[in-house]
Amino acid sequence: MAAVTPATMPPKVDGGRLVVTQVKSGIGTKPKHRGTLRALGLHGIGSSNTLPDRPEIRGMIARVPHLITVAAGDQSDSGESR
Repeated sequence: MAAVTPATMPPKVDGGRLVVTQVKSGIGTKPKHRGTLRALGLHGIGSSNTLPDRPEIRGMIARVPHLITVAAGDQSDSGESR
């Protein structure tokens, strides 16, 4: 599994969605990283959340690429799924 990098991020799409999934534990990471995971709506390994594709969200993703995976979501997806 590779970390999320600008090369592996889905391309920006107007009105698009990103599906963010936590793949590694936040235990032992910096408190700011754990806060970022919570802000992304992730609660533990395997939890995922569908978020709007906005610069703020991409900035949060850039801070914890070693803990998550990101995929392009369907535009009709909304809300959180666990």
